[in-house]
Amino acid sequence: MAGLYVHIPFCKKRCRYCDFFSTTLLERRKEYIAALLKEIKLRREEAGEPIQTVYLGGGTPSTLETADIQRILEAVGCKDATEVTMELNPGDATPAYLQAIKAVGINRLSIGIQSFQDELLQLIGRRHDAEQAIKAVQMAQEAGFDNISIDLMYALPTQTMAQWKADIETALQLKIQHISSYGLIYEEGTALTRSVEQGELKAVDEEMENAMYDYLCERLKQAGFVHYEVSNFALPSREAQHNSRYWDGTPYIGVGAGSHSYLPPVRSWNPSDLDAYINGITSGTLQRESETLTEEELFDEQVMLGLRTNRGVSAELLQGRAQRHIESGLLRLTKDSRIVATQQGIHILNRIIEDLML
Repeated sequence: MAGLYVHIPFCKKRCRYCDFFSTTLLERRKEYIAALLKEIKLRREEAGEPIQTVYLGGGTPSTLETADIQRILEAVGCKDATEVTMELNPGDATPAYLQAIKAVGINRLSIGIQSFQDELLQLIGRRHDAEQAIKAVQMAQEAGFDNISIDLMYALPTQTMAQWKADIETALQLKIQHISSYGLIYEEGTALTRSVEQGELKAVDEEMENAMYDYLCERLKQAGFVHYEVSNFALPSREAQHNSRYWDGTPYIGVGAGSHSYLPPVRSWNPSDLDAYINGITSGTLQRESETLTEEELFDEQVMLGLRTNRGVSAELLQGRAQRHIESGLLRLTKDSRIVATQQGIHILNRIIEDLML
């Protein structure tokens, strides 16, 4: 069964590290939603099978009114969906809003916390503070949400190991079901990258970043979380169903400006431009780009995505190509003939994957 990703590009404020397609032109939400609903109507049968998972991402989907979220879900026709996730900024959380989005069909939240340290939140340009972050989770639980993920970031400028350990403990105390955690990447053109390039901030060194990641993995393992993808941890059976599609290579459709779709072996994407998207949908001339993956590219995708997960890839697929990495302790062969990355291997996973690609 297929998954559907819905891109909501609106943000009240742009974070200093983010290079995702987004806009602060909130006044254009209504015309965007109108175009989005039209695209959903045109494409919801494209997968040729029922929609099982829905993910509202962004941007900041919680900038939308509940009525618009309801209209989107009704257009999708997701009555058979087992997981309907929505990203939420803690600054948008109120008891009434959380109750309302749950009532219209959202059954999983992904809350963009990033840190529980006010000084770090200010540094990276988030519009919420630590108190709002904690309260957002608590309000969501009181509203009846029992499948909650939070995002945490590490290797932030000035971040100490003590702060990182405190963030993880705070997250665990909140009794959430899922944690997505990412080391900061300095994307070209972002405000945070410019600050580092100009010498205003100093990036955390690789040794500290690796130490933070290793502590994260060990502490969450102690707390009963399954490390099922390089950056994702879940309590047993609470893995993100929708995001797992990206790593398993199963079909998904993306709607909205800048969204991507994958119906093997074809990958396609919408323009990352608000005007081009709205005008294209309205006039029936949307210029979606696409590519058909070759057998070699499909192999490379399997290796690249599979080795990010705890399932790894089949030994048969690699046909002995991974042997030297197994001997060096970077990969390991499981009892059921799967090849997975070790903790040591994860630190240089991109290099290993590059070596194994055709």
